[in-house]
Amino acid sequence: MDFVTIMGYVAGACTTSAFLPQAIKIVKTKHTKDISLIMYSVLTTGVLLWCVYAGINHDWPLALANAVTLFLAGWILLLKIRYG
Repeated sequence: MDFVTIMGYVAGACTTSAFLPQAIKIVKTKHTKDISLIMYSVLTTGVLLWCVYAGINHDWPLALANAVTLFLAGWILLLKIRYG
């Protein structure tokens, strides 16, 4: 594995893990009032498109990072819809 690929995986881990504290906080508090439904809707759609793009181009660091981000952002979006 070359340096650029490793850098891609590390960058993906950093940006993806940034969503985890928010998701955990929502699960604990069930409070989503201050989270924008539109922002998470657009973000989740964009991340889904990144997953498709990465899959088509066989860019596995990008695909993996965005698949995990899609799960976390989608989870936050569903919690926002559920808890308002």
